[in-house]
Amino acid sequence: MPKPFASSADLAEKRATLEHLADGVVAYTAEGDPNVGAIVGTEAIVAIEARATPLMARRWIDVLRSEVSDLPFGDLVLTHYHAVRTLGASAFAARRIVAHANTKALIDERGMEDWASEQGRMPRLFAGAETIPGLTHPTDTFDDTFDLDLGHRRVELRHLGRGHTSGDIVVWLPDERILFAGDLVEAQAAPYMGDSYPGAWSTTTDRKSVV
Repeated sequence: MPKPFASSADLAEKRATLEHLADGVVAYTAEGDPNVGAIVGTEAIVAIEARATPLMARRWIDVLRSEVSDLPFGDLVLTHYHAVRTLGASAFAARRIVAHANTKALIDERGMEDWASEQGRMPRLFAGAETIPGLTHPTDTFDDTFDLDLGHRRVELRHLGRGHTSGDIVVWLPDERILFAGDLVEAQAAPYMGDSYPGAWSTTTDRKSVV
C-alpha cells in the first residue's frame, strides 16, 4: 500500500534509516519523507538535497558526522525546487549550491509562495522553521550536464528532461552505478503533481543514456 506523505494531520515522527549504498555513498530515508544523500570525496562531501529547515538538516549532518565522515561540504546539490527539499541549505555551509537553471528560475518566480504553501501543508517536515534564514539560491546552475570532481570518484549531474518539475536533475555515479533520482522516482508514495509535466515525465524516466 502507498504510504501517505506528510500533511497537516500527519504529525507522528518517522523512523529514519541510514543506508550505505557503496563505500562513502549513503542515503538517509524516513518512511516516505523526502530522502537525502551524500557522497564522500577525498577532500569534501557532496550533499544531495537540504531538507526543509536548518534544524532538520543538522539532524542529518549529525548522522553523517557520527557514522560517515567529518569532511567539509564542498557541494550541495538540489535535484529540483520544492521548499521542503531546499530551505535547510544554510546548515551545510557548502562552497557551492548546484541546481538546474530552471530550478533557480522557479525559486526566483515563486519561492516565497511555495515556502508558505508547503510549511502550511506539511508542518512536521518544517521543525525548526524559525531557523530558516530565507530562500535558498543556487550559486551554480546548468542546462544539460555538470560534472563534479571528488578526487577519486566521478559524479555526473544530468538533466534528462521535464518530469516532477521543469528542473529535475539526477546524480549519477558511473563507476558504482548508483543513481540519485530526486522525485522523478517515488517508492510506495504517490508523487506530488502540482508542478509536473505528466506527458514528459514517462519519457524522461525512460531515458537510458546515463546508465
